[in-house]
Parts: sequence; structure tokens; C-alpha cells
Amino acid sequence: MRVLVIGSGGREHALCWAIAASPLLEKLWCAPGNPGIAAVAENLPIGVLDFPELVAFAVANNVDLVVPGPEAALVAGITDAMEAAGIVCCGPSMAAAQLEGSKTFTKEIADAAGIPTAKWERFEDAEAAREFVRRRGTPIVVKADGLAAGKGVVVAATEDEALTAIDAIMERRVHGEAGAAVVIEECLVGEEVSLFALCDGSHAVLLGSAQDHKRVGDGEVGPNTGGMGAYAPVPAFPPDAERAAFEQIIRPAVAAMAARGTPFRGVLYAGLMLTADGPKLIEFNVRFGDPECQVLLPRLRSDLLPALQAACDGELRNFDLRLLDTAAIVVVMAARGYPEAPERGGEIKGLERAAAVADVQVFHAGTEQTADGRIIAAGGRVLGICATGDTLKHARDRAYEAVDRIDWPTGFCRRDIGWRSL
Repeated sequence: MRVLVIGSGGREHALCWAIAASPLLEKLWCAPGNPGIAAVAENLPIGVLDFPELVAFAVANNVDLVVPGPEAALVAGITDAMEAAGIVCCGPSMAAAQLEGSKTFTKEIADAAGIPTAKWERFEDAEAAREFVRRRGTPIVVKADGLAAGKGVVVAATEDEALTAIDAIMERRVHGEAGAAVVIEECLVGEEVSLFALCDGSHAVLLGSAQDHKRVGDGEVGPNTGGMGAYAPVPAFPPDAERAAFEQIIRPAVAAMAARGTPFRGVLYAGLMLTADGPKLIEFNVRFGDPECQVLLPRLRSDLLPALQAACDGELRNFDLRLLDTAAIVVVMAARGYPEAPERGGEIKGLERAAAVADVQVFHAGTEQTADGRIIAAGGRVLGICATGDTLKHARDRAYEAVDRIDWPTGFCRRDIGWRSL
């Protein structure tokens, strides 16, 4: 098969790494890719939202399968664009991608399908939203309705925090048009986990679950980020609980999407809160998580490529995915100043030494290669140091051994990834 992956981050590096291992692969490209991805795929200088160029390349090069990584491309309709040109694309249509593109859409699907979730209200008027907060009290959660790169959610412990969030999202439009409306919902209490499934429009198979670490500092302090690390499996979410959540949340969502004429194909990612009353849906995402993808794929015993093809062909009814009986952990290394103002340009040395640690993969997320071959930081979250092991502790020890071999003075990481379990 000839495969094109779209994206440039750690998730896409992990996808390319897994797909490159398939005996079915003939040729692999990634647009635009990054220096780490270049080791397993040919990078293309095409942006993730440059649909005409992406489609033209896929057609000209007889691409058999397109695998989009980032949500922005899916919500903007990359699957529709590819399929209009006769190219198979493993992702939801623009209509189905509204599961991530609109918090309201997700809530309506959840209510229609009987999926347990937080009580909610939608507001397009800022003063009405403020009045609702004053009436309901705190803690309360304020969400920008549209895509906000993972940063459009505020868990407000006080009324002032909630009112400030409404002002920032709706009045000052810090997330652009994503803040034209907000969803305000009750604050769920418990541990968060991420549950993943591969869907073909009518059927779904489990891809596994993971737990990420959203705050920038050890002990879950500091601002929310795109994710500072993740691990799997999650002891607080054993296989029987995982299967029950799959039946109560994933399957009803797939059925509801099909019933409304927007069947969901691709990876469906449910963010869950493990409450005292059982798992409840926080949000749906329409792609692999980042950094969760980096711990899911190293645990996958099955070949990923035919699984993605089966999702596109509507053949998951009798399909199964097998996982290794190992643990995996990824430690994200970020640039100093992240998430507010990450420092760019710092040189990163020692990547080969880090990758030499047993069962370690170094995934590039925000790197560039200079003309003289040096690797430098070019983003906020820059590297994902992933390790597997017989136990989570074994995997974590390996990951941090690899981290300590990297020479990057302007980089940092959390030192407590996996702390809830260890």
C-alpha cells in the first residue's frame, strides 16, 4: 500500500512509525512531517490545510490510503476532499467531525443516545451566560463551543474565574470564532481517562485507553497544556470497566451518528471522567490523542495498516485488535516558557543516546533541522520520550533514563508522569 499521513507532531511520528512496520507498506509519505518522521517516511512540504495540494499529490502518486492526524484538517473536511477525488481517507466526514468541532453537537448526540454526561446549557449571549453562572454557582466548567486547540476549557472554582472565562472566550475572543458560543456544564469529579475505538460507520473495535497529564508542572499544578505525558494501561480503568464504557458510550455514539445520516469512520476518542456514579463523557475527539497515541501504538500487537483499511472498507464487524501485555509511558519534553511563550531555537543533542535505551522510542513533535544538520526546538511540546516495559514502573524508569541522556538546556519535562498509579 501507498500511504500518506497528514500532520507534523508527535502523534503523526507515532503513526508513521507504526505504519512503517507493516509488511503491507510499499511507500509512506508525511505532509509536512518533521525531522524525526524523515527516518521512516518521506516528508512533503505541504501544509495540513492545503487541501488542493494534498489531493493533487495523492492522485498523482496513486495513494491508497490517507491518514489525517490533526483535528483541524478533519473538521475542515479533508476526508470529503479526498473522497471526492477517489482517494480513501481514514477519518470522519466534515459533518461527522462536528463531534469535535462543536461541543453542542457532542452534547446533543450524548443526550439522543442516552450517554451519561454532565448537565449542560449553551449560550450565544455573554450576559446570559454570566447570569447562568451567578444562578448556578461554582465549581462549573466553561467551554468554547468550537475548536480551540485543546485550550478552550476552563474549570472554574470561583464565580470570578467563570466570569473571567466567559469574558475571554465570548467578548475578547481569545479563541477566535470558536468562542461565538459557550457550553457551560456541571463540574464532574473523579479521574480522567481517554478511551479509543476504531470505527467503520456502523461497528467499532477497542483500541485501548490511556491517562494523560494536562498541567505543566509536577503534582498537577500550573496551566493546562496539550498534554505533558501519558501512560497505559490505567489501573483505575481495568479491562472490565473499559469494556463497559465502550458499550455504554462508544457503541451508542456510533449508532446515533449512523441514525442521523452522518456515520462515523476513523478513530473516536472519548474523554471520560470516572465519577462515583460510573464513567461519564467529558468530550469526544475525532482522532488519536496526542500524546496518548504515543503509548497506544507501541502496545498494539496487531498490524495497524490493515485495521485502518478495514475501518474505511466497513469491515470491522469481524475484526479484532490485539494488545501486548506490556505497559507504555511517554514523557513530553517542552520548551522553556511553554505553554505561554515557549523558547524556540534551542539546540537539542543526545537524541541518539536516548534512543539507545532498551525499548525506547523518541518521537519528534516540534523540531526543525538546520542547514548544518542540527536539531532545534520549533514548538511548545518538542519531544515525546516513549518507553515500554513489563510494568509501568519499568517503563517509566527507562523513559527517564532516556530523558536524562538528552542535552537540551532550554527544555524541561514533568518528573512525575504516571504518578496516579505509581
